[in-house]
This record gives sequence, structure tokens and C-alpha cells, in this order.
Amino acid sequence: MRARPATACAPWVRTRLRTAPGAACAFALLVLVTAFLAAAFPRSVDAYETRGLRHDLGTATPPHSVVEFKRPQPGLELRPAAREAEVREDTMASVDAQVLKRLPAPLRADTAESAYGVRTSTPIAAQEPWFPRPFGLDPTLTYVTQSGLSSHATLRTGSWPATRGTVSMTTGEVEAAVTEETAKALRIKTGATIAVPTRGDDTLTVRITGIVAPKNPAGSYWSAEPLLRTPSLVAKPTKDTPRYYWIAALLLPPDAAPALLSTPGQPELYWRIAPDVSHLTALDVPRLRTSVASLEGGPGLLAMRDVAGATVNTTTDLDEILTGYDGMRTAIQPVVTVAAVGIGAVAAVVLLMTGGLLAGRRHAELALLRARGGSLWGIGGRLLAETAVTAVPAGALGLLLAVLAVGEARLWPAAVGAGAVVALVCAALPLRTALQHRTPQTHIGRDNLATARPSRRRTVAELTLLVLAVGAVFALRRRGTDAEGGTDLLVSAAPVLVGLIAAVVLVRLYPLPLRLALRSVSRLRGAIGFLSLARAGRTSASGTLPLLALLVALTTAAFGGSVLAGVADARDDAAVLATGADARVTGAADSAPLPAGLVRAMEQAEGVRGSARVQVEFGVALPAADNGTQDAKGATLIGVDPATYAALARSTGLGPFSADGLRAKGAGAAPDEDRVVPALVSPSVAERLGDRPLGLRALAGNFKVKAVATVTRTPAVDGSSFIVVDAAAFTHRQTTALLLTGDGLDAKELRAAARHSGEKAAVQLRSEERATYVDTPMQSGAERIYLAAIIAGAGYALLAVLLSLLQTAPERTTLLARLRTMGLTSRQGGRLLGFEALPQALLAAGGGLLVGWATIALLAPGIDLVRLALSSGPGTGPLATAPLRTDPWSLVLPALGVIVLTGAVAGVQAWWAGRRGSITELRAGDSR
Repeated sequence: MRARPATACAPWVRTRLRTAPGAACAFALLVLVTAFLAAAFPRSVDAYETRGLRHDLGTATPPHSVVEFKRPQPGLELRPAAREAEVREDTMASVDAQVLKRLPAPLRADTAESAYGVRTSTPIAAQEPWFPRPFGLDPTLTYVTQSGLSSHATLRTGSWPATRGTVSMTTGEVEAAVTEETAKALRIKTGATIAVPTRGDDTLTVRITGIVAPKNPAGSYWSAEPLLRTPSLVAKPTKDTPRYYWIAALLLPPDAAPALLSTPGQPELYWRIAPDVSHLTALDVPRLRTSVASLEGGPGLLAMRDVAGATVNTTTDLDEILTGYDGMRTAIQPVVTVAAVGIGAVAAVVLLMTGGLLAGRRHAELALLRARGGSLWGIGGRLLAETAVTAVPAGALGLLLAVLAVGEARLWPAAVGAGAVVALVCAALPLRTALQHRTPQTHIGRDNLATARPSRRRTVAELTLLVLAVGAVFALRRRGTDAEGGTDLLVSAAPVLVGLIAAVVLVRLYPLPLRLALRSVSRLRGAIGFLSLARAGRTSASGTLPLLALLVALTTAAFGGSVLAGVADARDDAAVLATGADARVTGAADSAPLPAGLVRAMEQAEGVRGSARVQVEFGVALPAADNGTQDAKGATLIGVDPATYAALARSTGLGPFSADGLRAKGAGAAPDEDRVVPALVSPSVAERLGDRPLGLRALAGNFKVKAVATVTRTPAVDGSSFIVVDAAAFTHRQTTALLLTGDGLDAKELRAAARHSGEKAAVQLRSEERATYVDTPMQSGAERIYLAAIIAGAGYALLAVLLSLLQTAPERTTLLARLRTMGLTSRQGGRLLGFEALPQALLAAGGGLLVGWATIALLAPGIDLVRLALSSGPGTGPLATAPLRTDPWSLVLPALGVIVLTGAVAGVQAWWAGRRGSITELRAGDSR
């Protein structure tokens, strides 16, 4: 008789997933979100660095961004026919095609804005009497045969310039066109002729046949050499009063270039390449810098000389633009890495907590399997397969979402990030099981945090962590976040290490107040307080992991919020320094007096709360220094009303001072050069003046000043050398600047009042100046990452609280069921659970506040946010530095969220347990 085949067992993975589908879905969602963040971060960095590169190259002025190859006219030793052939249209076009082909990668040309041609490098004076001569000087003209005129301009009047037959060096007349701006400024009309001298006795007649309007005036075709579209008044070098004359350009057809060889204008050939930035990425920067260097003086230049001539030279400022871009990226990258390391650490801790929660829920099941002969490899393999079935698809979906959300970035860093999350998740549960079940366990004693004593291994680990944290903080304070040769991960991890050390210290100190509280509560009537504290002290040893996650998350969120607050404060400070008040009204060149009617109209405008009338005089000579040196620039003399100006200085925070100390004695008396006027001075002027009164000679009056106070900044000017005195001491008083304060100032109303006055007055608002500090793509990308760090840190902190409460939820539910059989009411059950969770919630929230504040205070000296806040570098813009500042909201809100969520979860659990019967929870043989 044949044996009956054994029935196949149900697959392990399928059975486990069907047993707890809700937990599997929640676990998959956590992995998906974490994998998305891990994959989106490197792609976001790549994306904003690429956009920043394109922004810097695209917004640079064409004279700086173009690459121009130029060479002198063909040598005089050549025959005239050979010289003419080199500058004709077909030859120039052929060379241009070869130049475009030989551009080294990744440099590519924007052919729509690129051009070539011949131009006179030396402007030629025009003798025609109908040209305007503002100072009696003849205008000078540049003659250009730039390619593609008809495709880059619109004909307004006349006809396009053309050649009649073959133009040579002996041609007597050629045609030209001018732009509308040139025609208006120089009074040029169609049909006008201009006589150009030649090297011989003849003259070259240039006839104006058309007036054109540029289609894209800001493009490289017209703006790489602005003279092509806009004439300019140029000062003639002289020691006397400057005299100005017009300089402009005339546009000839390309085939008319041979005629320029006979002029004394020193013609030169050029090929101007406008770079195409649409395909460039941040990874192309090293190769792009190498390509530019090669074109300036390397193999690239030799290749260009092979096709364009042996005397070709390269002119470009692309290398300077790339240097500025590298400076910005180098300054921002380490600060962003701090946020990435912080959120990465929090996410790793939360994932480990999730693995611990799963392992704790299945401890009895796994212990039974181990006791019945299950091997660690077999159990671990099944747990790995069970986890991988959920984690791998979730991680792949997170990677896909990151790729779809953030484009134009590398794939492999995102794949590595998502893969690391999946690997950590898949390894956490099997490894934890292997460590806990190395030997079969029959019973596990109840942990008591209040009486537990740390082991020697734990002490050594904590001391090691302490050494790493102290070293990282010391290095960060000493050299800042910017390390030579790249980003120092140890320095970037300093906030995380400080948070971890603080968590370890708090866990060490946590049992002390708990023991004292237990002794006090045990003497009181009622069991709720004693039971809650006893339950709080009997937290398992793994309960320290939630505290670590909370402190690191709160510290990272506080650090990110402080970075954003520091950036906002730096921009506000820069705007205040630029205007000195909420609004600033100045005359021409900041020195022309403002009419009294305009001043009154401005002060009566809607929203104006206060005003300060200021008289500014630049270049006031200071006494010579002790070594005999004289300051050529001089100082800025500022006359103010002490009361209103002191109020303005206090409100803006720019050099506050006492108004009484600045008031001049004997104001309104007859002018006296020996009178001594108290002055508020800058440090440089204070060093020059010393303690004794020294005489000043200025247009406002002659008097002596004595420094009574020193400030580094003042609202009236943004310079570093100034003298502020009481305007009542001036002999000649006038208002050259009006500083207004108020809320909701209307820029249109203020500018309308300036126009109605008939004077050229400039109106500058602080709000408008603040708006000019717009984020470049690199700055905005870094700020978005820090905003995401705040949100993710707060989210992971709340998730850590939820996981810690879920880990002990079955025990609390059983406890409530047992206590209800003894007469515990639902309200008392809610209070019991709330009081039980309150100590650790308060510990985490209070510790997070203190650790976040201490971390920012420790790391602030080593972090400068000036490049993240402003486009300029340290010392080159309105601010010399932008320190890291604490943001109270980033400290308080996440901490309050932890307490609120803890109380809410405890209340919901008590309410839910009260709805279920005690019979369901109290089962025979249940060890809970």
C-alpha cells in the first residue's frame, strides 16, 4: 500500500503577511518615505547645483560670458587680394564653422547668439558738422561687419545695407545701418553719408541706408559689445574738467569688410561664441574649467590658431564666473551636509526602532522556534525574506518617486541611498533576532530602569561616543564647516553626536529623579501616582532608543530652523544697511540737496511714522596721521538732528547712541572755526582724531570736532569712515537724504511725490531692497533642503514617540483590564496611562530644547551663513559675516508636539481599552 503524501505546509512569508496586513502596510509606508528621502536628497543637491551653474552662466553679462577669438588684420606683407580674401564673408564663415567644431567639450555654442566679423579696433573721428558735439569734441565711430544682422534686427526705416559688386580696398563707397538709439543720439538719418579717411589720399564714403531695432537687445549678439546698439558718452582724459564726446558703431554688410582694411582704424577679425548652458550640469564644471583654460593658453588655443590664424588670442571671463560658482557651492555644501547627516541619523534610529518593535512583538514566537530546535540561520533567513518582500518593493517605489520628483540628476547616488535604507531595514530584524536568541530562552526577567546598572561595555561605548562628539565640536568651532579638500563628515555629524551624548547623559540621569519620585509618591494616598511611576521605571532597556531618536530629531530640526532664521536675519540686516531706514530718499549722486517741498511731501505720505533729515558730504579731508600719511578718500561728514537720528539708530540697530551727547553747544551762534562740536565717529576716524579736538574744513562749514562715541555702523551711510555731528553747527545747512520709518510705505506714492517735485530724487525702500536678495537656484535649493530637514526631523520625532508607545501598548492594555476588575474607572485609567508616559515625554521634550539650544550655541562660532544668505562672499558684500542664530519656534514646536502626541496616544488607548471587555484581554496562560 502506497504511503499517503504529506500535506505541504503553508508558505511562511505569505502566512505572516496575511496574519498582520496592517503592520506590513505601515512598515512598507515607512520604508517608502525613508527611501524617497534618501534618494531625493542627492538628486536635489545635483539639481540645484546644476540650476545654479546655468543661472550663473545665463545671468552673467554677455561681455563676461562670451568666448571671443580675435586676431589683427592680415599682414601688410601679403598681396592686397590675399588680404581681402581673408576677411570676405565666405572665408570668415568657413573659419567660424571650424571654430564651432573644435570647441572642447563640454563647451558648446549658442549659434543663435554667436557672431563673427571684422571691426575697427580704434574708433575713427567723424568730421561731419551735423553730428552733435556736447563739449565741442568730434564723435568717434567704430565700423563693424557683424554677421546675421537681418536675423537679429527689425528694419524700421530705409533698406538693409548691401554691397554693390565686389568690395575691395579701393572701393569708394559702402552702405551701413545704425540702431534706433544710435540714430536718435547722433541725429543720423537714412541717406546720410560719412567720410572715412583712408591710408591714401582718397576717402571711404559710408552711406546710411537703414535704421534697425534689435530683436533681443539683451542677447549676446547685441550686448557682448553694447556699443553696437547703444552709443555712449566718453570722457576725454584730461586733468581739467572732464569733456565728453560721443562714441557709436555703424553696421556694415559682411562682404564690405575689405573696405575697412584701407582705414586707419586698425581692423581686427573676431569670432564671438555665446556659450550654450542648457546642457551643462554641475558635474561638467571641472571639464568646463579645463576647456576654458585650454582655449586661453593650451591645446584648445593651438587648435583655434590652426584654423583662424597664428595670431589668434582668446578673451573670456568664464573662468571668473566658474570661480564664483565654486565659491558658492563650496560654502553651501558643508552646511547642507550637516542637515543630511542629521536626518539620516534620525531615520536610521527610527528604522532600528521599527525593527525592535517587530522583534519585541514576536519575541515569544521566535523564542519558541529557537527552543524547538530552530537554527539562527534558518530563523534569520525567514525573517529576511519576510522583510524583503515588503521592503524591497517599497524602496524601489520610493526611488521611482524620487526620480520622478527631481529631474536632471544622477541616478546612482539616489539608488545607493534607497538601497542603503532597504539594506538597513532588511538586516535590522534578523540581526536583532540573532543577538537576542543566541541561546534558547525560557523566561526573561522584567527590566527596571530605576534600578538597572549600566554594563562595562555600555560605559566604554558611551565614553567613545563622548570623545568623538567633543572632537567634532572642537574641529567645527576651530575651522568651521568648510574643510580643506571637501566636506568632513565627522564635523558635519557634530550636531548628531552632541545630541547622542546628551541622550546618553539623560538616560544615565533619568533613574535618579525617578527613584526620588517613587519614594515620595509611595507615602501618598491613592495608587494612580505610584503605579504610573512604577510603570515608567520598568521600561525595557530598549526604551532608551526612542529617547535617542527624539533628541537627535529635535536637535536636527532646531539646527535646520536656526539656519533658515540666520539666513532671513542676514538678509534683513543687509537690507537695513543698504537703506538705513524703511525708506531712503536722496538727491542726484547722493549729494544734491532735496527741495523743501519734496521733504514735506515725503514726511506727510501715508504710512510714514517718523523721519530723519540728513546732510551728507563725501570726501572731507581728515588731519594727517602721526606718521604723516594722508587719507586720499577722506571721511563722510553727516549732519543730523540728534533726537530723530538717535531714535532711528535705535530702531534699526545701526549704531545706537545717546542724543544728548551729540548736541552741539551754542548752536545758532555766529560761525566760529574754533568751536568744538561733539561727534559720533567710526573706529577708523576715531583712531585718526584721537582724544583732542581737530579742525575740519567742509562745504557745510569749518569747525573742530571731538569724538565722544564710536560706532561701527550708522543709518545715513554704509561706509566705514564717517563723522556724525549736530547739523545745527553747520554754516550751510541743507537736506541731501531723508530717512523715513513706518509700516506699509507706498513706493508708488513716494516716487510720485519725487516726480512732481521736478528734481531727480531716488526713492529706495527697505522692503524692495530685501526683495532683491532673491535666492539663486543654489541658495533656494539649500533652503528647501533645510526646510525639509525641519519637517522630516519633526515627523521622525513624532514617529519615534508613536513607536515607543506601540511597543508597550499590549502590556498597558492588559494592565488596564486587570485594574478594571479591581474597580479602576475609565478616567483613572486615562490618568494612569498619561502619567506613565509623561516622564519620558517631558525628558525628551526638555532635553530636546536644552540640547538643541546648546548645540547651536556650540556650533555657531564655526558656521558662517553669509554665502547661503547673500550671493556675495564674506567681506565683499554689505555683511562681513552671518552667524548662526537660534530660532525659538524650531525649538519649541517639535518639543510641544512630542508632549501633545504622547498625551493623545495615551488618552486614545485608554478610551479604546475601556470599550473592550476584560475577558478579551485576560486569557488563561497569558504572560502579560
